[in-house]
Amino acid sequence: MCSTGFVRSLGFALLPLAVCCIVANVLLFFPGGTTQYLQEGKLSRLVWFMMGIGGGGALMFLPAGVFISLGKCTGCCWNESVVMCGSVTAALVGLAGSGYCFVISAMAMLEGPQCDTGLGWSYPFANEGGRYLFEQETWSNCSYPVSIVEWNVTLLSILLGLSGLEFIICFLQVINGLVTAVCRPCCYKQDYTLNA
Repeated sequence: MCSTGFVRSLGFALLPLAVCCIVANVLLFFPGGTTQYLQEGKLSRLVWFMMGIGGGGALMFLPAGVFISLGKCTGCCWNESVVMCGSVTAALVGLAGSGYCFVISAMAMLEGPQCDTGLGWSYPFANEGGRYLFEQETWSNCSYPVSIVEWNVTLLSILLGLSGLEFIICFLQVINGLVTAVCRPCCYKQDYTLNA
């Protein structure tokens, strides 16, 4: 059985996830759909780490491209093993990118947004360890940007979910590629000796 078809499907699954990560991260730069806070430099600091644009987005195009470009089975088990080893390397890059996106998004979620509390701009939820997520009545402490807590929580949750899926897909390919690269030649050799 040829495993390259499975790998290609993983690549096609990564593409929309990467695009959605980029879109979610770009939206974090425009709270409430306005450019005002970007121009004033009043965005949360972790937004500038570009976890969705770089880690969960652009970096994912490498493994997706490698997975999709895998050809059909050539009939030579050694060629397939070499190709699978290359796809494992690409999958490791994907693991790093999705892991980066997940960790930075989680840190941003725990820290909470920068906002105007009426006493000036600050991070009112920064030292709570994410407790504010379960105390929605405290969200009104942020006056401006309007609904900034909901904006950040929604987009960061999307980034966490998407990067988690990307991580799982890349991890599946690491396992698939290693099993194929290591065991496939042995299986072919055994089949050959049985057929002889």
